Amino acid sequence: MTEIYLIRHGETAWSRSGRHTSVTDLDLTEIGVRQAESLKGRLDPAAFDLVLSSPRLRARRTAELAGFSADRVELCEDLVEWDYGDYEGVTSADIRAERPGWTIWTGDVPGGETAEQVRARLTRVIDRAAGSGLDRVLCFGHGHGLRAMTLCWLGLDFGLGDSFPLATGTVSVLAPYKGGRALSRWNSQL
Repeated sequence: MTEIYLIRHGETAWSRSGRHTSVTDLDLTEIGVRQAESLKGRLDPAAFDLVLSSPRLRARRTAELAGFSADRVELCEDLVEWDYGDYEGVTSADIRAERPGWTIWTGDVPGGETAEQVRARLTRVIDRAAGSGLDRVLCFGHGHGLRAMTLCWLGLDFGLGDSFPLATGTVSVLAPYKGGRALSRWNSQL
């Protein structure tokens, strides 16, 4: 079974301040650039049979700075961040001020994607990777999207999403284990 490596993009101004960022196409901060560059040499491009990236600038730039040339990276629309709709650019704390107890994992997103829509597209990524017969697939993506992908891989309810915090510029690995699926590395700096 295929191992799927997940790389969350480096820090942006909005990820630093906790603002929900899906369609807003932000570049990396200086810290984000350093996070992405720190992956170079630790992730060998030759070790991956397929490299996918969200088409958003922050994910593509992380891939490039990590040593993956644009001709080696396939852009994958299914890897974009959860569409936050009316909550784009808003922090969870601000949302909870109006909707106590709200989380992306258990609440609705006015004007954005439903959990079912997110699950469907990230399951397509998993099905493509796991059904490919390839040894290792690398995905550059986003915080909520990669956490949702992990929950899909493990067959867990999205309500558990807050149990899997994911920092910027980190590496996680979804892997086979004893005939099933497991999380073999999470939130690693390598």
